[in-house]
Amino acid sequence: MGLVVYTGGTFDLFHSGHANFLKQCSELGRVVVSLNTDEFIAAYKGKSPIMDYAERKAVLESCRYVDEVVPNEGGSDSTIAITKVFPHIIAIGSDWAKRDYYKQMGFTQDWLDERGISLLYIPYTVGISTTKLKARIRGLE
Repeated sequence: MGLVVYTGGTFDLFHSGHANFLKQCSELGRVVVSLNTDEFIAAYKGKSPIMDYAERKAVLESCRYVDEVVPNEGGSDSTIAITKVFPHIIAIGSDWAKRDYYKQMGFTQDWLDERGISLLYIPYTVGISTTKLKARIRGLE
């Protein structure tokens, strides 16, 4: 069956950076995306996403680099979704390298080690982001 690659996120206004990231994940194995719920996004970011959960899920499911989409039902405690997926690898963008991803996700290196899960940073696509797209739409960029 190969390796299972877990990644999570909001994936609002799906763009080339998302596609590039997911393509790189797919080169490692079977990709399972844990998609943040609308409620979690509103609580975490203080605003709702542009696209609702069903819309974001439909876009991800149509992406050839994604094998499965599951809800991030644990919100800030991502261990709930992770333990249901049983991944070999958790892939994240390298933009997280200088932030506390462990705290964000609700796990420790020991927790990952106990489950045989590797954390892998995927190079971030420079120049594109949902925030930048929103600025373009507003005519600010």
